[in-house]
Amino acid sequence: MIKREIEKKFKKITKQRKIILLTGALQVGKSTLVKSIKEKNRTYVTLDDLKLRELATDDPKLFLMNYQRPIIIDEVQYAPNLFSYLKMEVDENKEKGSIWLTGSQKFELMKNVSESLAGRISIIELSSLSYAEKKGFASRLFLPNNISYKLTINPKELFDEIFLGGMPEYINSNIDRNVFFNDYVTTYLERDVRNLTQVGNLTTFKKFLVAVASRNGEVLNYNSICEDVGIDATTAKRWISILEASDIIYLLEPYFNSKLKRCTKSPKIIFLDSGLCSYLCGWNSGENIMNSTVSGHYLEAFVISELIKNKRNNLQDLNYNIYYYRDRDGKEIDLIISLDNVIYPFEIKKTANPQKSMISNFQVLQNKNLNVGNGGLLCFYPTIIPLDENNKSYPISVIF
Repeated sequence: MIKREIEKKFKKITKQRKIILLTGALQVGKSTLVKSIKEKNRTYVTLDDLKLRELATDDPKLFLMNYQRPIIIDEVQYAPNLFSYLKMEVDENKEKGSIWLTGSQKFELMKNVSESLAGRISIIELSSLSYAEKKGFASRLFLPNNISYKLTINPKELFDEIFLGGMPEYINSNIDRNVFFNDYVTTYLERDVRNLTQVGNLTTFKKFLVAVASRNGEVLNYNSICEDVGIDATTAKRWISILEASDIIYLLEPYFNSKLKRCTKSPKIIFLDSGLCSYLCGWNSGENIMNSTVSGHYLEAFVISELIKNKRNNLQDLNYNIYYYRDRDGKEIDLIISLDNVIYPFEIKKTANPQKSMISNFQVLQNKNLNVGNGGLLCFYPTIIPLDENNKSYPISVIF
């Protein structure tokens, strides 16, 4: 079994808070993680069991009385009535880490948490496997003011990883790729989507899912998606919120500052598992993605998703935010990292021949009284070299 980096973070928070919720997309390994690290005396209960789900829904007080603490309640989203009783228990019980919860369908979970457990619970987000987890080495949080690297990776290797993705069951088994992802999408539609909202036509929603996947790494354009799928803007916005709430996509917000004029306000679509995205778009190999016209978008989205995973997994909890920049003149910066009130700009390019011209859009940040740190270009050139007095070209592997 692949060791999850978030394990250390989970154990640390267990010693600090009474109740912990582990959430994330379908089949990213939530149940496997808590079962692998639980103490011998910790009770495990799953609400996938219909009888237990019925009891937890109809008589949540009796359900909780029936099990000793410490406890794991898996798939807790199925019994929203539990949350008010969990609140009462947490208020009475001073023991740290006595209750672990897991669940997908973050939209409903957060609603119940905010209503009943606000200020009483720590929420940990688990993603599909990161590159470091798949390769078996310890990652670190990518800090733009302290960049180093220990490995190199060539374009073919990286695009093979993009094609593969990081779903644990798929990575750990010999199951056929198309069989796995077909089953995954079917389960997601039938279980999570049906329960999250009143979607009348799952076939249309699947078409919508494919349309969003085909825009991975692009600025979100509701009108374009609506035209492709045949739905109205209100429906598209509601369905995007479902994909975000179920951790299928991450919406990368644009960097905005009052000193910068004419900035776009639309986020970028980032699929959190590149394997799922490539399956939905019909790709059959990483090499085909690498040689396609959308390779740049896939590379950019993969880098962003890895940064998100590394931040979620890392024991170091910094006030660290990532954005992109785009203005109405079409000038764009792929990645802006905000750390300690300094912004660090980066471009992400599928090139092994870095040029200073590739970071020319950094000029839009100059002379605006912004605190701009040293940035650079993330690409496939194997070593770190300067591009100008402030910026360097870095191997993409520095993010791992």
